Amino acid sequence: MTLPKAVRVVEVGPRDGLQNEAATVPTGVKVAFIEKLADAGLKAIEAGAFVSPKWVPQMADSAEVLAGLPRRPGLRYPVLVPNMKGFERAVEAGVEEIAVFGAASESFSQKNINCSIQESLERFRPVCAAAAERGMLVRGYVSCCLGCPYEGEIAPSAVAAVAAELRAMGCYEISLGDTIGTGTPAKARAMVETVAEAVPIRRLALHFHDTYGQALANILACLELGVAVVDSATAGLGGCPYAKGASGNVATEDVVYMLNGLGIETGIDLVALAEAGWFISDALGRDPVSRVSLALRAKAA
Repeated sequence: MTLPKAVRVVEVGPRDGLQNEAATVPTGVKVAFIEKLADAGLKAIEAGAFVSPKWVPQMADSAEVLAGLPRRPGLRYPVLVPNMKGFERAVEAGVEEIAVFGAASESFSQKNINCSIQESLERFRPVCAAAAERGMLVRGYVSCCLGCPYEGEIAPSAVAAVAAELRAMGCYEISLGDTIGTGTPAKARAMVETVAEAVPIRRLALHFHDTYGQALANILACLELGVAVVDSATAGLGGCPYAKGASGNVATEDVVYMLNGLGIETGIDLVALAEAGWFISDALGRDPVSRVSLALRAKAA
């Protein structure tokens, strides 16, 4: 079994995790949460999204959140940007890295951003071009890579096609999302192998939800192929407002615990990470979803 020596963990809890919360999370709580994640050693933390407040009200204060975060050497705060309007707002907020979000499912694309896959890609082209002119990094996301709530199975070739277009636009990395968490290790592996024919494996990341409890197994199967970037959300925050029944992202604590056990470097302090998860879970008034977090908290009690 060949595994990477180190894995870069991209924390998506403050954006992908919190965007689904019905109750507004105060700006100060978001800033404190992100600061605790940074203290734990995370180097890439999704800090917000410059999307319409009408559709994602939880992200309406993204500019204020970024303004409240002190910049640290080697630490990046990427934000989601769906179009040029969002890009302009991100630039005003001093953002240095953005992400664009496509889908491998036509139905999901229509439900999520009200346009076809190709139309969404056309929206991203000027955004990516404008970011390149400013020297900003652009990350690409592809959702529904292992299943769609409307179409069911998604062909790996469809995922590869979208990933290749995002790569051609200048995305330095493509994050492959199992949005509804229905993937299994063999399917995840086959999907990544197909995408890797169009995009170098070193440019791929994993963004797996844990709806069916398969996320860690799926991640391990893909690490064996050489993927060395994993998206996750502390405390298992999140879901998808356009995928009914989809539970949260795989928990960062669980991912880091597994990687530690495999001898893979992350640079993350697991205890400090768990404490960040306890902080945001207490703020939300519920327990973390992460089993590792729950075990550590019981041990610390």
